[in-house]
Amino acid sequence: MNMSHRFWPLPVLLFWISCSSDKLNVDLIIHNADIYTVDPAQPKAEALAVSNGKIIYLGKSSDVLRLKNPDTKVIDARRQFVMPGFIEGHGHFSGLGYSLLNLNFLETHSWEEITGMVGERVKTLPNGAWIEGRGWHQEKWDSLPKGSIQGYPFHQMLSDLTPDNPVILYHASGHALFANKKAMDLAGISVETPDPAGGRIVRNARKEAIGVFEERAMENIRLAYEEYKKSLSEAERENEWQKAITLAETECIENGITSFQDAGATLVELVRYRKLAQKKELDVRLWSMARQSFEVLKSVLSQYKFISPFFTCNAIKSEVDGALGAFGAWLLKPYSDKPGFVGQNTTDIYEVRKLAGLAMDNDMQFCVHAIGDRANRVVLDIFEGMAAQYPEKKDLRWRIEHAQHLAQADIPRFAKGGFIASMQGMHCTSDAPFVVKRLGTERSKYGAYAWRSLLKSGVHIANGTDAPVEDVNPIRNFYATVTRKREDSPTPFFPEQKMTRAEAIKSYTLDNAYAAKEEKFKGSLSVGKYADIVILSNNLLKCRESDILKTRVLFTIIDGKIVKH
Repeated sequence: MNMSHRFWPLPVLLFWISCSSDKLNVDLIIHNADIYTVDPAQPKAEALAVSNGKIIYLGKSSDVLRLKNPDTKVIDARRQFVMPGFIEGHGHFSGLGYSLLNLNFLETHSWEEITGMVGERVKTLPNGAWIEGRGWHQEKWDSLPKGSIQGYPFHQMLSDLTPDNPVILYHASGHALFANKKAMDLAGISVETPDPAGGRIVRNARKEAIGVFEERAMENIRLAYEEYKKSLSEAERENEWQKAITLAETECIENGITSFQDAGATLVELVRYRKLAQKKELDVRLWSMARQSFEVLKSVLSQYKFISPFFTCNAIKSEVDGALGAFGAWLLKPYSDKPGFVGQNTTDIYEVRKLAGLAMDNDMQFCVHAIGDRANRVVLDIFEGMAAQYPEKKDLRWRIEHAQHLAQADIPRFAKGGFIASMQGMHCTSDAPFVVKRLGTERSKYGAYAWRSLLKSGVHIANGTDAPVEDVNPIRNFYATVTRKREDSPTPFFPEQKMTRAEAIKSYTLDNAYAAKEEKFKGSLSVGKYADIVILSNNLLKCRESDILKTRVLFTIIDGKIVKH
């Protein structure tokens, strides 16, 4: 059948079905629904029809049921809330999977709880096997161990439990890690080991490493871990990776996530994703940023650029600073709770500029991690400079990943340059306990997670969770975005910057699609777009605030196929 027939009005579709031998296969009908399309041309509907993975009709239930044929799957939504599938705007896909394979500390509240989990894991492993975990955050513990340094405990308790097994435990932000004595010995860490540029080994008064490594200082421990992984066969490594990817897909589908923007994949992973997509073995649509140095990418990047319905690599990822919680955010003025210290510039600015030029030359988006106000200003300078150098290049949609802490003067620069603020709602509420302590009241009030100020100036905000840094659950993230409240506290974090519910849904659907240059075929429920749909137990636009977190995902539909019900 000619593709244009799909977009005819209902009477024409019905006529075509009744008299043409070239039958229209209506694969799925959803009716008796409360549909919020996120399409301003047709914001509401009560039914839709799907053919070959795309929406062909939106309208009334009485009309759409006339399109049904014997093979059509029909969902009576019973007036439940139907909206576009959630698009995770910034996460780490394999990292999410590995967090489900390894120890996960996101819900822990003490160092003792963490060491207890490690102690249980070591009982199941042979000597020499590494223990990996992620998600601890010293600012969120109910109490601190005795003798802690800047909230960090000494490694002895952990090392005593694991004398024969190296341990690597990543901070929730991913910008620091904790290692035991075995791991530090393998990495050659001693009192003589210097701090690298852009990183810090946390030490006690005797200059001994306590086990915490911030930013670039993590590299020695990670290299030791990579040496261990190299001792495994290629088949073992790929099998573990595939298990992680399967877990990540399942977690996304359970949470109503139909597309995932992967904020930094290795070249090996890009090849694997591409193969999975070509074999039609990816269940969630994946959009990945290539993460590698300029020297590696400069001669091979074109080999990894790939655009398809289920896997796209059309962006490069870099970074200029670390995370606020680990004192890594690069600031214009010193930390309020660490006088004289302004954070870390983690990647040489010349390297970032070279990667920007590579993105320009290959017509790819450029996505740069920047959290502190100085980091954001430096990235905006780079973006504006490159845009001025290449005036013929239009609609860049380059992205600042996180954009958490901004100088007020820099906020209008996003919209002026057409740059995307790729932000994460849950980072605001997750970080709230220590933001004012780090930045002081004025910087926190006017520049921290400044969603309202950015939206007011016309910026597209891409929303997400940074999973596995935060829980990938979009309902929890939506709640954080529209209330700016922690789930354990009624007090909002500078609520004047919160989004409306409609804005938050758009930031999680159409604006995320726009941020990846994919708004023509996803992000709203519109005729001709992919049938990526979620059905929820509550109307996120109207339900009571107290009911938002009770919302359940009833159906997840990707490419017109029901993958969760």
